[in-house]
Amino acid sequence: MTTTRIDTPQARCKVGFARAEVTPPVGIYHRMWGAALHDRATGVHKPLTATALYLEALDGGARQLVLGLDHCILDAREIDAIRARVVGVGASDIAVSLSHTHGSGWMSRTRANLPGGDLIGQYLNELIEVCVALAHEAAASARPAALVFGTARCALARHRDFYDEGSKQFVCGFHPDGAADDTVLVARAVADDTGATLGTVVNYACHPTTLAWANTLISPDYVGAMREVIEAHTTAPCLFLQGASGDLGPQDGYVGDTAVADRNGRQLGFAALSALEALPAPGTHFAFAGPVVSGAILGSWAHAPASADERARFATWTAAEVTIPLPYRLDLPTADATRAELAKWEAEEATARAANDAARVAECRARAEQMTRQLTRLAAMPTGPAYPYRVALVRLGGSVWVFCPGELYQVFQTTLRARFPRVAIVIATVTNDWQPGYLPAAGSYGYGIYQEVIAAVAPGALETVIECVSREVKALLG
Repeated sequence: MTTTRIDTPQARCKVGFARAEVTPPVGIYHRMWGAALHDRATGVHKPLTATALYLEALDGGARQLVLGLDHCILDAREIDAIRARVVGVGASDIAVSLSHTHGSGWMSRTRANLPGGDLIGQYLNELIEVCVALAHEAAASARPAALVFGTARCALARHRDFYDEGSKQFVCGFHPDGAADDTVLVARAVADDTGATLGTVVNYACHPTTLAWANTLISPDYVGAMREVIEAHTTAPCLFLQGASGDLGPQDGYVGDTAVADRNGRQLGFAALSALEALPAPGTHFAFAGPVVSGAILGSWAHAPASADERARFATWTAAEVTIPLPYRLDLPTADATRAELAKWEAEEATARAANDAARVAECRARAEQMTRQLTRLAAMPTGPAYPYRVALVRLGGSVWVFCPGELYQVFQTTLRARFPRVAIVIATVTNDWQPGYLPAAGSYGYGIYQEVIAAVAPGALETVIECVSREVKALLG
């Protein structure tokens, strides 16, 4: 049957945005990369920001707060503190979502003993206060609005599981022949009373790893320039949500040149802006209006207002939360074995320093950092045979928002969007926790791929999550 009508996913609710800067002080502990030779941040590339999006059902019966932070990872205690402190929104209805920029530094109190680590505790205390105030500001500004969703394509994200024939191993870097999801999902919030843009949302899956070990500046990576492009045009805050990017990263990355990060950001920004510009007016659909006799018989299409029933469906609000037990891998390293490995690398680093072997020092330092991070991951794993993986879902009209902890491979979002093609599926990962770390596809286990090597959960975990979340989405859609 010929298509004669195109419906754009839309939602209607109360919407409020708020923005604050959350840049850490210069000199704070900054080392995010094992290969980095510095510890302290020497300057700022672009400010880090916190962006709050407050959503409330038109009848006031349900609320959702999304806090987007320019950070790579935050310990669960910091996120829990933010969620517990916000007044007026239940903790279960708050999603603290990280952009995952690797230029922000590792803001963990466990790093307090390292150079610049003495600044972390005070910074995190202040970050919590800013987030709480920002949430209240966004809620206070909320007013009835429409959310209109659209998509574009951007080739910034590329597959990053590359097999190096020379060294006979997988490396985490640009894989020219690998499949990469290029979907950019956008939303524009339009005020009912004035038609003004209250804010925008950009949901894209790509590791912010343009800037790597050679970079000593605090940076939001490509996300900063992306926001600048969009906000210069819309004059409204832009919330970035990181998609399922476990196996995706920029083609041009792992550099110290901030100009590359800005170029990557503009690439995504202009792609997102094209999608925003293509959005129809809220409360309309695009339909075939019939033939028109001219020099040729022309086919006329026009934007038409939605019916009262359709507008009522735009205001639909349902939510769900599911806890999925994901079995730990059988070969998960123990803390004792990891500590022994750490001691070995620290001893070898001392030997290399005594011999003035700079290359060996750098390698030992990186290996020791890997073990330190492994200890951090192991300490965060709940006891028992499985990890309790919690996913929150909210249906707003023609959209479903999926808030997931950890880092999932792209097949998570491509499968959900393929199964529900008429719905705007917003995927926000690294949300409310960065554990259990990576959730790779089952077929990637056993090859020495970085994400699989450090994954805490067993093969099949991601596929289990896909099926469980699919069932929840189907139930929400009725």
